[in-house]
Amino acid sequence: MQLSVIIVNYNVKYFLEQCLYAVQKACLGIDAEIIVADNNSTDGSREYLEQNFPTVNFIWNNENAGFAKANNQALAKAKGDFILFLNPDTILSEDSIEKCLKFFEVNKMAGAIGIHMIDGSGNFLKESKRAFPSPLTSLFKLSGLARLFPRSATFARYHLGHLPEKENHEVDVLAGAFMMIPKKVLDEIGNFDERFFMYGEDVDLSYRIQKAGYKNYYFAESTIIHFKGESTKRGSLNYVRLFYKAMSLFVKKHYSGSKAGVFIFLIQIAIIIRAFFSALGKLLKKIGLPVLDACIILGSFGLTRILWSNYIRQEINYSPNVLFFAFPVFTALFLITAFYSGLYDKGYKQMQLIRSTAIAALVLLSVYALLPESIRFSRGILVTGITLAFILMNTMRLLFIKWHYLETSNENEQRRQTIVVAAEKDFFTIAEMLQNAGMTERILGRVSNDSAGSIPVLGNIKQLPGLVKKYQVKEIIFCENGLSFKEIISSIHALPGTSRNKFHASGSNSIVGSDSKNTSGDFIANATNYKIGMPLQRRNKRLLDITLSIFFILAIPILIFIKKNAAAFYKNVFAVLAGKKTWVGYATEANGLPAIKAPVITSTALPQALNDLPVESIQKSDEWYAAGYTAMTDLKKIGKGFKYLHY
Repeated sequence: MQLSVIIVNYNVKYFLEQCLYAVQKACLGIDAEIIVADNNSTDGSREYLEQNFPTVNFIWNNENAGFAKANNQALAKAKGDFILFLNPDTILSEDSIEKCLKFFEVNKMAGAIGIHMIDGSGNFLKESKRAFPSPLTSLFKLSGLARLFPRSATFARYHLGHLPEKENHEVDVLAGAFMMIPKKVLDEIGNFDERFFMYGEDVDLSYRIQKAGYKNYYFAESTIIHFKGESTKRGSLNYVRLFYKAMSLFVKKHYSGSKAGVFIFLIQIAIIIRAFFSALGKLLKKIGLPVLDACIILGSFGLTRILWSNYIRQEINYSPNVLFFAFPVFTALFLITAFYSGLYDKGYKQMQLIRSTAIAALVLLSVYALLPESIRFSRGILVTGITLAFILMNTMRLLFIKWHYLETSNENEQRRQTIVVAAEKDFFTIAEMLQNAGMTERILGRVSNDSAGSIPVLGNIKQLPGLVKKYQVKEIIFCENGLSFKEIISSIHALPGTSRNKFHASGSNSIVGSDSKNTSGDFIANATNYKIGMPLQRRNKRLLDITLSIFFILAIPILIFIKKNAAAFYKNVFAVLAGKKTWVGYATEANGLPAIKAPVITSTALPQALNDLPVESIQKSDEWYAAGYTAMTDLKKIGKGFKYLHY
């Protein structure tokens, strides 16, 4: 056998699906096998993939064994003369494998080949070619100097920024996302070092290949897409910790003496700096908008009070209660309401801002009406301050949307902003997926080099950049049946950077994409859209659990006498309040459904011990519960199953 393709999967089933379709096309005419080692994915990968890819050899681990160990498991079963280690969040050109194999025929001393990689937006991924880490090289990279001087042979040596992107080069380090190696070389130097759980294993293997007298090559004559953000949450503190651990292990293994000590010291300093800014950036991303809103609200009230006392009602001596009670209370009410209405979720909707402001204003004015006359102040300050705050918060969001700091989910803005590049048959398939996801109105039309069919085309692929600019297209969905994978990858370079790209292999059940290497991937699947998995609904479910638990605690004087088995009931109350249980949940293991806590009662309004329906009926009940979930769903089921809350 000529080739074995090895892929390690962990919770990226839709990306792996697209990857496998591309790999199968790239292997046509080649005696090859595909081996997937799954590291105990919890996203239903086995049920989803195994039946759709009967020719793929799957290894299903019962634990997350790590990238290196999983690759070695697959390598032990590989029969090919060449091994391609490939990430699941990649899409290959049809000629990628064939060209790499031919390169080995010409370059007999080649020990490994990496490839030209781009992200989902067409940007070159610099990690396609790298140098071995040295103290200064790593420090320049981690401190940000490499980014300031991207073409410098000194400061940008980590990514070999001085070497042309479009030319083949002998390099030091290849990315584990695409690494083709002759099996005889691996037999000589050994497999991946399993001490590297994640990160650094490709650096270590590249080092050992060179040490054995072979050469590592960066191959620029074919291109693949590597979404990268999906398999690596690069902004997380966990990434920083694992990266430092991997670099330290590499240094201790291959360097010695004072050089290793200096290296580890410098890397540790750079990692601490990186971790600080990573944590700061993550914090600002989470609380930045709420903090701005709080500042705007407090500033609006402060400005209104000054205007009111100096120009409108000068004769009134305003109580400090204005500052120390009303203003902070409204701010807190607004932020709480906004959080639970989804205002700070991805995708801004103006109605959420209106709803949050209205609810907070209604509560504040109601409380104000109950205050004693002696501590009241002008109602006009409250109304004017609330109005001014709303205007300023809305204006800020409109500016952020215009400057692309904030995304909008407004239906009118999202309509007719997607172009589908596909043959007619797959255009209908994609349209159905979008319809199931509630996105039908976003389709502007179809682009194809073949104008035949009942659906008119907007233009051919060469006209796509012009169409994007003309119609201000926000998203392009490329279907492999409308173009080859190679043509799709080539087309991305010519597109303006304003559009997002997604990809669909003909015959697959999903659409995947990612804006950049630093952002988490996005997907649309030909499956039910479960509302219970939405952040807004999950927050509302948790809020309802807490509210009901507190209510039951306050009602102890009554419930302790009327509730059967009160001790068991209040044991559940405190378990729910602590987040160990939820009042309503699934009746079965619910494979493929969004995970929730263990339930007191189930979707049938009965405890699990009393469910005697057929398994199929119980599973269907769970699916309906997950698909149509709202907080009211839980209230209704708790009302029906109240007598069972002690189970």
